[in-house]
Amino acid sequence: MSTPAHAVQDRSREVLPTGDGWASSGTGTTGGAAAPADHVHPVRTRAELVAALAAPAPRIIRVEGMIDVNTDDGGKPLTCAEYATGGYTQQDYLAAYDPAVWGWERDPQGSVEDARVASSRKQAAVVGLTVRADTTIIGAGRGAGVTGGSLRIHGARNVIVRDLTFRDTRDCFSRWNPGDNTPGETPGNWNAAYDSVSVQRSENVWIDHNTFTDEPNIDSAQPVHFGRPYLTHDGQLDITSGADLVTVSRNVFTEHGKVMLIGSSNTSTTDTGKLRVSVHHNVFRDVRERAPRVRFGQVHVYNNLYEGDPVFSWGVGVTSQVYAENNYIRSIAPEKVIYNWGGTAITDTGNLVDGRPVSLVKAFNTAHPDQPLGTDAGWTPTLNRGLDPARRVARLEAGASCG
Repeated sequence: MSTPAHAVQDRSREVLPTGDGWASSGTGTTGGAAAPADHVHPVRTRAELVAALAAPAPRIIRVEGMIDVNTDDGGKPLTCAEYATGGYTQQDYLAAYDPAVWGWERDPQGSVEDARVASSRKQAAVVGLTVRADTTIIGAGRGAGVTGGSLRIHGARNVIVRDLTFRDTRDCFSRWNPGDNTPGETPGNWNAAYDSVSVQRSENVWIDHNTFTDEPNIDSAQPVHFGRPYLTHDGQLDITSGADLVTVSRNVFTEHGKVMLIGSSNTSTTDTGKLRVSVHHNVFRDVRERAPRVRFGQVHVYNNLYEGDPVFSWGVGVTSQVYAENNYIRSIAPEKVIYNWGGTAITDTGNLVDGRPVSLVKAFNTAHPDQPLGTDAGWTPTLNRGLDPARRVARLEAGASCG
């Protein structure tokens, strides 16, 4: 029997190897690998990308070059001012909800907030890109990616996203939340609406060899309003709302605030028994938090490289079972790696801080004796294709070279 031509050296038809994390469970993750030739779509514009996402499955979408999603159907660039509706202006919003005027007890409401919501919905209709089942989206060569877009893998199964750069998924209409507080910082937060990639109610998803960045519009360069940084980005990769069987491998996450949330809320009724995620061989560089922050899920965090000055990296949330193994932490204080968001334990084994073995749980418990964590997450991962020693992980680099 002859081998199909597309089976040789065609990265767009590669499937997740057996045993490579949670997404290899069940029926495995093959994306659009079985797509016939007429289901392979090269795309260069937002309009072509939208059409390809709606085409029959299985489908392979090959992104050629950098696609700016903030455009109309004819390719005309759209600005924040063109999304604004209902009389919205940021100046009016800041004047209406300044805590000195509005106070700290109520979330924004009224006509100015209504105008912000309407404007946000107008932007969402353009930048939100729905990904359906049995799809592979892959970059075709260096420089391929998406600027300003939000891939929404919602209610789908068997999806692969590889070899793309996701840049500046910017919300033009961030919302002020006076009750959303960050540990040890000034009260209140600005919250944005769009994740670069959002996985909800989906299973068997593989996110591999991508780069996620806010450049050139990084939040650290934004102004401060109400004493808090004006954040225009939400998550880089959020996995919530009962998503399950996900592998996140060999990506670079950089220049961002809230990187990866796993689990919707402390009171979710859909996440128990779900949110099984493997996070391995990724680089987390110059990010502030959530690498990842976990609720409910059995999450294996192994062979990742962490660099920068985060608020925290691993968030241990309600009913979470994080198993953190053979990671390399560079120039980060050990007590800042973990934060307790209502969890009870995290397994922490084989991790190195600047080349030294350190009990990161002990470092956290010493710094936070009022909210100690146990050292046994209650399970032992089995789905990996061999663990690298943490010292080798120290050599992970940006881009495809981290493979």
